[in-house]
Amino acid sequence: MLKFKIAVLLSAFILLMPHNVFTKSAGKVKSGIVYVPVYSSIYHGDKNREFDLAVTLSIRNIDMKQAITIMSVDYHDTSGKLVRSYAKERRYIKPIEALTFVIRESDLTGGPGASFIVRWSAENAVNEPIIESIMIGTKGQQGISFSSRGKRILD
Repeated sequence: MLKFKIAVLLSAFILLMPHNVFTKSAGKVKSGIVYVPVYSSIYHGDKNREFDLAVTLSIRNIDMKQAITIMSVDYHDTSGKLVRSYAKERRYIKPIEALTFVIRESDLTGGPGASFIVRWSAENAVNEPIIESIMIGTKGQQGISFSSRGKRILD
């Protein structure tokens, strides 16, 4: 009889516990800092001529249920110096929504080793957003485009 009572109490305890105590959300996190390499220009040819590029930073909330908050989006030049902050206020990205920031082709402040640092958070654990950069440039009949994916870093 004692074993039965213990089993009933243990079962009740397990049933009343919050679901997330016993299950781990695979790959889900509550915040992150992401380094995104970008290139406002690249070198080409034998004489190291620069080819200027427009840059689009894309932040995509791939969580189907929860919004994420963009805390900051900072643009740094090749030497690591802060050029400008793009998100001076917190920005919310709804589920499956994207947020973009554009650097014009004529803006050469970043150089070939520029980067973004994106800080984001969520109220609950979510799928990590996809944060990537797309670079494109054209001159005459020549054009170039490519992308690079952000990488999570520790502060």
